[in-house]
Amino acid sequence: MGLNQLIENCKINDTKAQGELYKLFSSKLFSICLKYSRNYAEAEDNLQDAFLTIFNKIEHYKNKGSFEGWLKRITINTALQRYRSEKKFDLIHENIQDEAEIEICQDPIPLDYLLKIIQELPDRYRLVFNLYVLDGYSHKEIANMLNINIGTSKSNLFRARQTLKDTIENHKKTQRLQSL
Repeated sequence: MGLNQLIENCKINDTKAQGELYKLFSSKLFSICLKYSRNYAEAEDNLQDAFLTIFNKIEHYKNKGSFEGWLKRITINTALQRYRSEKKFDLIHENIQDEAEIEICQDPIPLDYLLKIIQELPDRYRLVFNLYVLDGYSHKEIANMLNINIGTSKSNLFRARQTLKDTIENHKKTQRLQSL
């Protein structure tokens, strides 16, 4: 069954089609959930909530644009909504005039370690970092999505990068000391 037929069958609440759609996209959407969650269990909850929303709103998809992009937007918005509703979404409102760049060391960093330290960032930093760096949203788009100002988005990105840089440098120092 092709993707378009699968979507049409999901629109009429065909549970087999919903299961197929889940199998087809769950791993990709779960990786998005991991980026926006503090841990694996929270990512699983976000994925489950995202699919509930997808199946409830699939009749609104009009076969215009990328279906995978539509799924991705719903998944990201679902994760962001969790933070808004849990009042864990505490953003610092600061202004940074220029978008300062922080260079992170050029040494290879294991992907699992990098994901771990991104997940450990404070919510406000992790969300802005993921939206800007990993998903390519602009500061204006992030500000609209998170209901913050552009300066706050830039500030949180700067602080996320600084925190990651410090964590990576400390990790590298520890590795060097252990190898002596």
